[in-house]
Amino acid sequence: MTETGARARRNTIGDALGRAAARFRGRQALRFADRAWTYAALDRAASSIGRSLLASGLAPGDRVVAYGRNSDAYLLLWLGCARAGLVHVPINFALTAKEVEYVLRQSGAALLLHQPALAATAEAARAAVPGVRGGTIDAGEGLLDILAAALDPRWDSDEPLGEAVQDEDLVQIMYTSGTTGAPKGAMMSHRGLLAEYASCIIELEMQRDDRSLAALPLYHTAQMHAFTMPQLLAGIPTLLIDAPVAAICLELIERERITAFFAPPTVWITLLQHPDFGTRDLACLRKVYYGASIMPVPVLQELRARLPGSQPFNCYGQTEIAPLATVLRPEEHEARPGSIGRPVLNVETRVVDAEMRDVAPGERGEVVHRSPQLLLGYWNMPEETARAFEGGWFHSGDVATIDEEGYLAIVDRTKDLINTGGVLVASREVEEALFTHPAVAEVAVIAVPDPKWIEAVAAVVVPRADAPPDIEAVLLAHARGLLAPYKLPKRIIIAESLPKNTAGKLLKRELRQIHAGTASGALGAG
Repeated sequence: MTETGARARRNTIGDALGRAAARFRGRQALRFADRAWTYAALDRAASSIGRSLLASGLAPGDRVVAYGRNSDAYLLLWLGCARAGLVHVPINFALTAKEVEYVLRQSGAALLLHQPALAATAEAARAAVPGVRGGTIDAGEGLLDILAAALDPRWDSDEPLGEAVQDEDLVQIMYTSGTTGAPKGAMMSHRGLLAEYASCIIELEMQRDDRSLAALPLYHTAQMHAFTMPQLLAGIPTLLIDAPVAAICLELIERERITAFFAPPTVWITLLQHPDFGTRDLACLRKVYYGASIMPVPVLQELRARLPGSQPFNCYGQTEIAPLATVLRPEEHEARPGSIGRPVLNVETRVVDAEMRDVAPGERGEVVHRSPQLLLGYWNMPEETARAFEGGWFHSGDVATIDEEGYLAIVDRTKDLINTGGVLVASREVEEALFTHPAVAEVAVIAVPDPKWIEAVAAVVVPRADAPPDIEAVLLAHARGLLAPYKLPKRIIIAESLPKNTAGKLLKRELRQIHAGTASGALGAG
């Protein structure tokens, strides 16, 4: 294989961006606040940022940590790193100084870039890790600021950048949430992400006449890699906003005639409960994407009823597969509303028992995958990597069933199954039952320690404003008609809200910590 031939066949994130820019040059690609970027401008800005980072002393392969909220500069930083051969490390903007410090140390970061509002936390973390330099994402000024570099004519050049970057090179380290221990850095390659983008464009029916609203955090793999990046490469203009505030999202969908919107179930629930949902003209919204956690069927049914002209897509996956693994298409919702669908274009999926044998239709097993979309491994964690790929398949940690036609239905995360008195109860099944009561706004079912049952089923419920005063007894009576006695909550806990991360994902680990001392008792089956 000649070197020139290898270059001609190369396919990196930077190459894909360049192709999109050549195809859609003057078309608007991105809008944030009062700034709009055409494809040509976005492409040149990515190269300018890449050049400025390399000129600052970084070398290809160095890790660059991005610590900030959504902005055009945040997205441009990712594109600039990818083009220059740097490794982009996005982190949750809600992390504490100690949590940021962990990522800096574990990733071996060379640079931490933050938004000005996060300066105190960023500097505290950086001070604890010698050798990590600092800069800003969108201050718009300074020696090392991403927005300033994007707009600085000194970095604008027609000279090619990143010619040595290869398809299999590491381009991003995505840290998992750390629900079962210290966060792990999933190593993603150019090749893996581009394979996933192709799956998304095809399976989610992304078309050039779509208009997308991106409201979820770009540090989160779902917004960045299942929607914003594939949509960008498909020629779809994106309106980017800071956060999924319900009133703002609904107003923008109506005013900007948004046709495609992604949100996790918790955000869709918030939107449905907002008074503006019934007054805004949302008929333009053709593609309703949901995922990142399990959507309660009653909520899905309400969403479909109130947006009758839209097409719902259930998107399932996880960070390690970039993240889209399966999709339930619009026409498949009627027969299987609780299913996550079937594997996408570039994914092969099985449901297996502990010996890696396929389970029979309807039986529970673990979801495992093979795919070019998968991570290269966990950064500096060889044992965890080996366990994840045991048997030659990637182990998702999700428990599911599969039917005769290959449709999957998630039962629960392995860690969210409740072993009560030696019998396994899926928290999702109990949540679905409670959600069918009109007094329930939100609910999460967890295990709490119990002297008799070892683990007891507990339901943490956020009631609607018009809920009856004896809501606990009402819900228990309601559940008795839907669930076997051993699945009934031993405890119903009323709460004002449920803990969520900044991507809208429910944090059951926090609920388990909060209620670790909650004894089961008076309410529920004995």
